[in-house]
Amino acid sequence: MKVISWNLLHGQPLPPPSEPLPAREAARLLKVAGGQLSALGVDLLGLQEVDADQPRSASLSQVEILADAIGARYWAFAPAIMGTPGESWRRLHSQEQVIETQSVKGSQARYGIGLISTIPVKKWHRLELGRSRVGLPLAIPAGSDSKRGPIRFIYVRDEPRVALAAELENGFTVAVTHLSFVPFVNYHQLMKVRRWLKALPGNPIVMGDLNLGWALPVRGTHWRSLRTMNTYPSWASKIQFDYITAHLPHFGERTICEIVIPDLGISDHLPIGVEIL
Repeated sequence: MKVISWNLLHGQPLPPPSEPLPAREAARLLKVAGGQLSALGVDLLGLQEVDADQPRSASLSQVEILADAIGARYWAFAPAIMGTPGESWRRLHSQEQVIETQSVKGSQARYGIGLISTIPVKKWHRLELGRSRVGLPLAIPAGSDSKRGPIRFIYVRDEPRVALAAELENGFTVAVTHLSFVPFVNYHQLMKVRRWLKALPGNPIVMGDLNLGWALPVRGTHWRSLRTMNTYPSWASKIQFDYITAHLPHFGERTICEIVIPDLGISDHLPIGVEIL
């Protein structure tokens, strides 16, 4: 099983263009990236910072485009907010779709996480993780190493976080998430995801942008990071924020092979991948 996790940065190329990309170009970038991932034989793709019907990303359904490019029949999108992070957004209302699939889709501008699988999915699950009541000033990179402009620091209000899990027919239950950037809050959210997975059937795997460096997601736990690799920023990676982790008592003595992923031309995060044999 080949597993890849990627913070998509809503399909944004670097350096960011001065104007939103036309729909055709935005879709082309996603299809090219999906084609490269398909050539690697990816079975499971976890995505963070994903847009659906957002004007800034040409109103595309990004999870659906990547699923088509990979040739995957099974995909789900879990919106964390309605609206646009950093601008105007709100929580989902109780009647709004919390897990979107090929047969059940939402409407309006949405932002969240996604999971794509070529392996049959028996059931989808969603977990609410809440958010930090305080934000932080974050450094916003302006471009790639060769074309980088000045770093901007802006105060960012945290948005609600969620986890999305798929019970797979091969016996694994895989969760993807994008945790808060606020220290301690993100670690608490990770512990909540792991407790949640214990109540679900299957061998658990947690992947995503955990916003925790220095191997903190696995240090002093029964979890193992399946790949050690700096993932941020993509043009000169200095720290690992993106992980694929497995619970050792369930995982056993399986063989892990690293997947070398080419430059996909999108995002300030590098994708991370492993093959589980």
